Parts: sequence; C-alpha cells; structure tokens
Amino acid sequence: MPYDDGRIACDDHSVVIRRYYAWGSAKTIPYDTVRSVTRQPLSGLTGKWRIWGSSDFVHWWNLDPGRPKKETALVINVGKRILPTITPDDPDAVERILAEHGVSTSQ
Repeated sequence: MPYDDGRIACDDHSVVIRRYYAWGSAKTIPYDTVRSVTRQPLSGLTGKWRIWGSSDFVHWWNLDPGRPKKETALVINVGKRILPTITPDDPDAVERILAEHGVSTSQ
C-alpha cells in the first residue's frame, strides 16, 4: 500500500478515509472520481479544532483527534456539495499519490 497513517490510506485504486461516517465506517473514493484536491492551511477558522463532522455543511472532516496539532488539510472535490476534507500525517505524500493518479492539485 503506497500510504497508510491509520486514518487515511491510499492504495492502487482509491483514497480510503477511515472513521468518516458517524457510525465509524470508512469512505472510499476512487481516484477516477476525484476532480481536484486543494491544499488548505489549518487555522482556528479553517478547521484546526474540528475533530469530526462539519461546521459549514460543505467540508466534512473524518475523525482525527490529532488535527489540532496539524498544519495542513486536503480538500477533495468529488463533484458534490459535500467536500471530504482530510488531514493526513504526510499531506505531501497523499498529494503526490493523487497527482500520480491524474488528480489535479492546487494550493
């Protein structure tokens, strides 16, 4: 498996976001359904203290108790109103893997 930090995993076909839903199950996003990924710095206004869920009904954060200690989020555009937003331990590695699978990335 190219990447797995326990919460976010990237395999040959998809990104797996663990503990995405309220009942603790994962969300699997095939690379070919991802339109783009945007890198977003974390701050008090942009999700640094959001441990799980959503405060704006647009960005949806998987459960990550370590998020307050992180600096970067990746916002995944899958062409729907809700944007899965993740904070992998190594955002550069996840962004690189997405780019290798043809996903456009922006800062």
